[in-house]
Amino acid sequence: MIYQIESEDLIVQVKLKGMELCSIQSKTNGKEYLWQGDPQYWTGQAPVLFPIIGALNAGKTSFQNQDYLIPKHGFIRNSNLGKLIQQEANRLVFLVESSPETKAVYPFDFSFELTFELSGNALKVSHRVKNQGSGPMYYSLGAHPAFNLDLTSSGKLEDYSVVFPEEETDHTWWIAEEGLIGGKGELTLDHTKEIQLNEHIFDGDALIFKQLKSRYVSLNHMKKGPFIAVDFEDFDYLGIWAKPGAPYVCLEPWLGIADSVVHSGKLTDKEGIRKLAPGTSEIKAYTIRILD
Repeated sequence: MIYQIESEDLIVQVKLKGMELCSIQSKTNGKEYLWQGDPQYWTGQAPVLFPIIGALNAGKTSFQNQDYLIPKHGFIRNSNLGKLIQQEANRLVFLVESSPETKAVYPFDFSFELTFELSGNALKVSHRVKNQGSGPMYYSLGAHPAFNLDLTSSGKLEDYSVVFPEEETDHTWWIAEEGLIGGKGELTLDHTKEIQLNEHIFDGDALIFKQLKSRYVSLNHMKKGPFIAVDFEDFDYLGIWAKPGAPYVCLEPWLGIADSVVHSGKLTDKEGIRKLAPGTSEIKAYTIRILD
């Protein structure tokens, strides 16, 4: 099932399965900005990542001396766990709550509320995580939206760049075959605001940044200028990814990161892991803006 909301500028659609954003369309020019999941490259569009980001070392994590097999990027994506609890003309609210199914792979009692809200050219996506258990709860959270690039006969990846508002100096992080984080990779940002895309930029998987000053990033066309921006003020990490040669790019705000190749295996030791006290909650949001 697909649900739709509108503003004066945009039409947005969200699938019930995985509570996944599946369309951002302009009312002005009819253009579709979100990747449509062509299986030639990648069937995803904007998966919700919870309660982990990426892969686990040896495929498992340990909490209180018990192992849990949480799938890569968590159990929300591609699942039927969510239900719609509120719908307005410009707003959708979904809910996932812990159950015997989730507790088989993740030992906490929780509620996860996901809100999509449109205002003009901006889509705000808010995540409210609540610890409904009697002890501390540990989790990570992330977004994975993919945006269309025009790579027709007259377009190429080199026409596009990822641009930050502040001058950045930061390494990417090498990703091992198992999807784990290795050591520092190349100095991808060296006193610059821009990453120029090219056909080989994602040959080694995602570009992962841990120390960005900027909390806003845009996709720019060499001649047409910026057309998509993502505000990720609430998030500590940013991933940028696509299948090599694919006509899209993902801008991924993360709270947390995949295990490192030397990770202890304990959930409480994970880099970037969030900790919630019993009965408490927190809201983390990012915003997608259509600029053309």
